[in-house]
Amino acid sequence: MDKIRNFSIIAHIDHGKSTLADRFLERGGLVVKGEQILDSMELERDRGITIRAHPVSLDIEVDGVKYLFNLIDTPGHVDFSYEVSRSLKACEGAILLVDATQGVEAQTIANTYLALENDLVIIPVINKIDVKDADIEGTSKEIVDILGFKEDEILKISAKTGEGVDNLIKAILERIPAPHGDPNAPLKALVFDSHFDTYKGVVVYVRIKDGTIKKGDKIKFMSNGKEFEVEEVGIFRLKMEPEDVLSAGSVGYFTALIRDPLDVQIGDTVTHANNPTKEPIPGFRKNVPMVFAGIFPLNTNEFEELKKSLEKLHLNDPAFTFEPESSEALGFGFRCGFSGLLHMEITIERLRIEFGQDIIATVPNVEYEIVLRDGRTITIDNPAKFPDPSNILEIREPIVDASIMIPPDYIGNVMELITSRRAVYKEMLYPEEKRVIIRFEVPLQEIITDFFDTLKSVTRGYGTLDYEFIGFKKADIVKVDILINKKPIDALSFMAHEEKAYYVARSMLEKMRKVIPRQMFEISLQAAIGSKIIAKERIVPYRKDVLAKCYGGDVTRKRKLLEKQKEGKKKMKMVGNVEIPQEAFFSILSVKSGEKEE
Repeated sequence: MDKIRNFSIIAHIDHGKSTLADRFLERGGLVVKGEQILDSMELERDRGITIRAHPVSLDIEVDGVKYLFNLIDTPGHVDFSYEVSRSLKACEGAILLVDATQGVEAQTIANTYLALENDLVIIPVINKIDVKDADIEGTSKEIVDILGFKEDEILKISAKTGEGVDNLIKAILERIPAPHGDPNAPLKALVFDSHFDTYKGVVVYVRIKDGTIKKGDKIKFMSNGKEFEVEEVGIFRLKMEPEDVLSAGSVGYFTALIRDPLDVQIGDTVTHANNPTKEPIPGFRKNVPMVFAGIFPLNTNEFEELKKSLEKLHLNDPAFTFEPESSEALGFGFRCGFSGLLHMEITIERLRIEFGQDIIATVPNVEYEIVLRDGRTITIDNPAKFPDPSNILEIREPIVDASIMIPPDYIGNVMELITSRRAVYKEMLYPEEKRVIIRFEVPLQEIITDFFDTLKSVTRGYGTLDYEFIGFKKADIVKVDILINKKPIDALSFMAHEEKAYYVARSMLEKMRKVIPRQMFEISLQAAIGSKIIAKERIVPYRKDVLAKCYGGDVTRKRKLLEKQKEGKKKMKMVGNVEIPQEAFFSILSVKSGEKEE
């Protein structure tokens, strides 16, 4: 066991985690110098970000002695911090990577605290020292001042060229402790991830704390008591490699013909059915979804297939939740919960790419607390469940404590942005002269749609955001219904602050006017709060030129033709049913959350 090291790489998005992981793979002899091996998902390559935590076991020789390094590459985006916390539970140490050109950023700080919460040994590392505008001295000072490390603990590397990676490997051996556990004790293994395989069923990723696991063992999950017989155990190289046995301290996987994805809970403890351990490993903090949206199949017959896909997706992404719901406009579907908007986008993309699902997603909403006149407090995440306004005493919206880190040149732009989002400014901190942290409280609804993109554009890409939910606060929230030809479309209704409802509704109707095709009759688009119409648009009808064949002649003949056309249009309007194309739903996702349009 003293030849094993379990560690993770944590960093802010784009600081070079996946590139460093590739250098480790080269040292372990698994790949010839290549690029981004661990980011194997098509989406990860497209977007250049890590979404899933990827484990890999490497044999690395140092001074003639062979060591087993279990490396878990983690995501850096704020929406995937749950992935990071799961990965850290399986490790004894973490490499904290900081970009020499960007310095300490919001997620660097958040991930450092996550690692400290899990009692991990942290090795601070400055990356990208080969880049010409790298500020190694300034970054080093930030790591010391903001994160509290000592100057001599910091290592300097270039993950791209491989410079300094050998020193990092030695530091891992010296500083990160070997795992401890008793191979002879009853089995105690932590489930930190899983995925579904068509032939093997659920593949369970585990970190063995005590005992051993091998083929033929009868195991049980401690959270639900379900028992299975182990079919295969193994470790992660570039692919899964079967082994005879997994022992205390190791990271690997097992399969046991588990057909129902819901039997496996991330954070659960696995033990032997006939000789169980006394108590389970303390679980992860449960992830609470922050953003909710409806997901519906385009073809209503594919409801069951969508359900299976969501169950499989939930296996390796427990931060995502779902429950069935129905909509008059879209039929049967699911109400899904996500960590944030990027998480929602990624989940929808994965459903399309990995599972081939054609789906429609509704407007994202947050969860509101509503105090009713009878004293009850209910929480709703779906505008369709909004109670009768006459029964409501007060509505509370979720508030987050947010911090934005930027160069001082952009303070004015950022203050303007947060003021437009109903934020309450708290303080400004100067960790060093080139960096300022603005802290503020802001309603979650205000930052879930396009806040991150707007922040990037007003700070030329330098702004970084981190936020944490702090509680609910009373607010003037209203439900806005969207009506097409005076018929409310439940899937398009949304909740917004009273001040902003008009701007959001108007911008939504303008977009819809462009994407709903013209018909032979007029289509009216309206936004209403209760019975009060707050915005209106119309889609003009096509008009057939019925007078084209009339060359001169009696005017009464022309009038007769026009009257006949008018009657026909009235009739059409009565029986006409407007088809709303998929783009109408997608376009709403990008509606600016209340930017005033002059």
